Amino acid sequence: MDPNRDNSIIRFTTFWWGLGAFFIFAVLLAVIALFNRTKPETLEDAVAKARYETKAKIEVAQAASLKKEAVTAAIPTVATKLASSKPTAVEKPEQVIPGSPTAEKIAAAPPVNTAAIDAAPAEASPIDPAVMAIGKVQFMVCAACHGQNGEGGLIAPPLAGSNWVDGPVSNLIRIQLRGLQGPITVSGKEYNFAAGMTQMAYQTDEQIAGVLTYVRNSFGNKASAVTPAQVAALRSEVGKPPLTVQDLTQP
Repeated sequence: MDPNRDNSIIRFTTFWWGLGAFFIFAVLLAVIALFNRTKPETLEDAVAKARYETKAKIEVAQAASLKKEAVTAAIPTVATKLASSKPTAVEKPEQVIPGSPTAEKIAAAPPVNTAAIDAAPAEASPIDPAVMAIGKVQFMVCAACHGQNGEGGLIAPPLAGSNWVDGPVSNLIRIQLRGLQGPITVSGKEYNFAAGMTQMAYQTDEQIAGVLTYVRNSFGNKASAVTPAQVAALRSEVGKPPLTVQDLTQP
């Protein structure tokens, strides 16, 4: 047996050497932490920094053009106008509250005669690339359900090769303005989605005409263009209940 193991002086010295090494290690960690206190800048930090800089510039510009005293002085006048203001009549059908008397009145209105809208153009004109460009942008919303290539998905039927797409124009416009619920058979296959399609009446006549023209001339489809005038002729459909297949003209 090694006699050094029972030497109390060696044990005592070893203990303090170990304690000293631990203390030195702790001091080194503290020094490293002291000189490395700044966190690394992430992409989110960089974006936030630019946002705060922009906010500071806006606040400086606002303070220079609109004094705090002016805002305080204007508050009583604005408050008086707000308190005395009266509600105005709804001008847009899409703003009507479902189930209200106005909504019931719109729903009871006679349907528009779509014969002129669906009539084939006397002369087939080439598709305007500018209209297709508008439609391609608007289709980004549609693609979330119908697929990037019109292949359909779990919540919407396909648009590629659809007999409804190249059918009567009024069907597509009315669906866009009112939405669609219930089963629908597309090119021989039945689809029935619980949610149905929501209306897209917030789009302008030009945007709706553009996206429908795009769909009717993409994904293997080939049909006449849809015009803003055709969409405008069916604007009275907005605010009515969602359509069913029975409400549409069979392709």
